[in-house]
Amino acid sequence: MGATEKPAQAPGLAPLIALLGNPNCGKTALFNRLTGARQKVANYAGVTIERKEGGFTSPAGRAFRVLDLPGAYSLSATTPDEAITRDVVAGVRAGERAPDAIVCVVNATNLRLNLRLVLEVKRLGIPMLLALNMVDVAAKRGITIDCDKLAQELGMPVVETVAVQSGGEKSLLRALDLMPFAGAARANALSAIDAVAVEDTQREVRRILAACTSHANDTGNLSERIDQVVLHPVLGPILLAALMFLVFQAVFSWAAAPMELISGAVEAVGLWLGAFLPDGLLRSLLVDGILGGVGSVLVFLPQILILFFFILVLEDCGYLPRAAFLLDRLMGGVGLSGRAFIPLLSSFACAIPGIMAARTIQNPRDRLVTIMIAPLMTCSARLPVYALIIAAFIPNRDLGYWVNLQGLVLFILYFAGIFSAMAVAWVFKRILGASAQQPLMMELPSYHWPHLRNLMLGLWQRAQIFLTRVGTIILTLMVLLWFLSSFPGAPEGATQPPIYYSVAGMLGRALAVIFEPIGFGWQICIALVPGMAAREVAVGALGTVYALSQTGDALANSLTPVIAQSWSLATALSLLAWYVFAPQCLATLSVVKRETNSVRYALIMAGYMFALAYVASFITYRTALYFLG
Repeated sequence: MGATEKPAQAPGLAPLIALLGNPNCGKTALFNRLTGARQKVANYAGVTIERKEGGFTSPAGRAFRVLDLPGAYSLSATTPDEAITRDVVAGVRAGERAPDAIVCVVNATNLRLNLRLVLEVKRLGIPMLLALNMVDVAAKRGITIDCDKLAQELGMPVVETVAVQSGGEKSLLRALDLMPFAGAARANALSAIDAVAVEDTQREVRRILAACTSHANDTGNLSERIDQVVLHPVLGPILLAALMFLVFQAVFSWAAAPMELISGAVEAVGLWLGAFLPDGLLRSLLVDGILGGVGSVLVFLPQILILFFFILVLEDCGYLPRAAFLLDRLMGGVGLSGRAFIPLLSSFACAIPGIMAARTIQNPRDRLVTIMIAPLMTCSARLPVYALIIAAFIPNRDLGYWVNLQGLVLFILYFAGIFSAMAVAWVFKRILGASAQQPLMMELPSYHWPHLRNLMLGLWQRAQIFLTRVGTIILTLMVLLWFLSSFPGAPEGATQPPIYYSVAGMLGRALAVIFEPIGFGWQICIALVPGMAAREVAVGALGTVYALSQTGDALANSLTPVIAQSWSLATALSLLAWYVFAPQCLATLSVVKRETNSVRYALIMAGYMFALAYVASFITYRTALYFLG
């Protein structure tokens, strides 16, 4: 199954291995198993498609570089993701090193679909081997695969892997140590991709399967039986709504203890600094500016991690593609298809990857509408704002049947974002014209238990992203805001706190003329400005502003009781409505410009979202005043 001697390796240049496979074959899990934390994530040059590269050392002490290519069903590309994979494999992508060898990762339970890509890559003449992944699942189902016969038929080494188990990659590492890496001629690589008809390739796949596999003892696919309930036209949507409701209940219920721990730690540091440092600018910067701002955001890390825990669990177990099918009919009613579900779901993390994911939508009109409504999904940056206001104004009351009032309000806010996105999509459909309805075709992966290692790695990466933003963007803006809020100082005989007379205070009072009709005071207006860089910055800005606005015994270490005393309920509800539609951060608008190749759509997005936010806040504020007196 390979050479008996290790090939020579150019000094200082580790062989580059490309992992290639269909979506849902376990390719990324195998990449994580090989590289662990030794990986670098970026985008391919000129496009916003994720590029993962890492390194590892084999048991024989040999260094390798490994590239995780975007999932593809064929090298005859129909989406930008598949085009990237085709060009990298063929060695024709400018600025991208051609891989020295290809590891084709296939799902052992679905070889009929996976082997087509393997045969296409084989025609390129590149050194390659086959990683037969999920062999444990195939064995449990009673599927028999003769690996030696499969290697003989394919003319390449075949190894068995279980990417989700510790040690499940060892056979692959041994095979790589024996693999030759002589440079392969690729001058006619692209022409070789389309040299054989799809029908001939599929006929060859069936012949190989007949020779190498047996399904005589196959117990059947449990996933299909589960889908009879999960994809039921009545029970399916009810189950989806119940799952989403559970997620938002848990965001408040489970996060209470760790949030109190973080809040207590921030408060203790603030008290220590206050007692250690003399009164002056340095103490004000550290306690009021940095701790008052950054600490106000940091406390929401547990809620963000709990939200992503559920998203990762649903993704890892195979449920999310089913949700796309469930929502296909609903989204079709507003001019979209279920294809838009994954980009919109990605937008719950951040609108930027959601907008990038819309590249996989082939219809240009559907892609544009998906980009325009993606920011209406409630991204994780809104969660600190929601959590702050809900904790201050909504009682932590148990309504029975494990329903918490705060979690119910959060669920309603998320639902409002989804409903508004569907409404805006319907309007765009009328403006841009209806496109032909396309049937949704998507592979449904088999159900399986989520894997703890993948969950922990995903949560660790999310925590790193959040903490990096806290330590860079938010920290920088809080220092800048403190400076603008502290200078110039209060004039002699001043009756207001010094921040009132500062540059930030002047700006806040100027903006208050515009926002007063929706109940926003000058302090809130100050926080909205740095919030344009990142939404969660608004919470840190409020922490800094109110820390500098309070004096003596009125200064609270926690922002929640401060705003509970300073705002009316009508103002709080108005700000919640504002953040359902809040105008986008500058980073999102720049991505929209790049993805649409036009500044026009970025301006349209900013304009329509500002208008929706203002109208929604105005109606909410005036209605609340009318009923609350």
